[in-house]
Amino acid sequence: MSQHTVLRNRLSQTVASLKPSGIRRFFDLAASMEGVISLGVGEPDFVTPWRVREACISSLERGYTAYTSNAGLLELRKEIHKYLEERFFVSYHPETEMLITVGASEAIDIALRAIIDPGDEVLVVEPCYVSYEPVIRLAGGEPVFLRTNAEQQFKLTPEELEAHISPRTKAIIFCYPNNPTGSTMTAEEWSKLLPVIEKHDLLVISDEIYAELTYGRMHDSIAALPGMKDRTILISGFSKAFAMTGWRLGYVCASPDLLAGMLKIHQYTMLCAPVMAQMAALEALRHGQADMERMVESYRQRRNFVVQGFQDIGLACHESEGAFYAFPSIRSTGLEAAEFAERLLMEEKVAVVPGDVFGDCGKGHIRCSYATSLEQLQKALERMGRFVQKVSAK
Repeated sequence: MSQHTVLRNRLSQTVASLKPSGIRRFFDLAASMEGVISLGVGEPDFVTPWRVREACISSLERGYTAYTSNAGLLELRKEIHKYLEERFFVSYHPETEMLITVGASEAIDIALRAIIDPGDEVLVVEPCYVSYEPVIRLAGGEPVFLRTNAEQQFKLTPEELEAHISPRTKAIIFCYPNNPTGSTMTAEEWSKLLPVIEKHDLLVISDEIYAELTYGRMHDSIAALPGMKDRTILISGFSKAFAMTGWRLGYVCASPDLLAGMLKIHQYTMLCAPVMAQMAALEALRHGQADMERMVESYRQRRNFVVQGFQDIGLACHESEGAFYAFPSIRSTGLEAAEFAERLLMEEKVAVVPGDVFGDCGKGHIRCSYATSLEQLQKALERMGRFVQKVSAK
């Protein structure tokens, strides 16, 4: 065979058809430019609290460098059980209903792979985190998108849910508090969906990675509602609440039959999560509450500043109830979201993410992370105000 021979079809059709992440594209653009203020990537600007880092260092010094069980340290699973029960009134058994994963992203992946047969439909509430659609497709499923809108504060309604269910529908996946909108759901709002979920015997994959970043009240988990625990796969982790993104540590909770299926995939693909990260997470759960609360209060203050700032420069923006994102409308400028984001980056050096990378109902919006300092947010708003005034005047 000639060294110049072109080899074709080396990728599967499924993988070849996947689109690159829209978030990463703008992050990479911003990283190549000087003086950019990035409101693009959803990552805390806080360093992992010292007590958590120190616990990791101590574990290394004591020789914790080996594999753990596939399911993760039982001590950590027991601590997560206690945490979920005390904070969110959800109780999963640490030995049979809980698995420590390499970030919440792995938990989402193995949850979908464990339940999907080829052709199964999975309902996806939009706007949504960019990985849901491709991971569903990689598992052999078909995503079916449910629309929400700003007028309803991006909350799912029972009418929208019912309208998209078919005989092939297996599950529904959502994230509340939501990435990218910052909206969340109350127990009362969840309760309106339960008759539809039960009627069609749906599995629920609830991505609750932003649970602790709920402002003004405690987070309501759908798994805590009557009859929902056994049909809910609850996913969370340590990245957002404890500023531990790079540690790659998450967990998934589900009934024993579902958890056993996920454990099979996990033990063949990941084996176990890093032991030193698990030791750090133990410290975060046991003694990191005050650190977490200080970070959440800072996010709340930034939320207030940013939402008012967008309104002041002429961009309608609902008040996010959780996470650390604002999702203002840019329709008043007459620009499409991608053009708005690209021009804002090139002309004013502020990086944001077009809302339609999170689904069609994100059109006319941009996602802005306020997980950065108030000083940087003020500068960004000044630049954005100048940009909005310029494009709106034409």
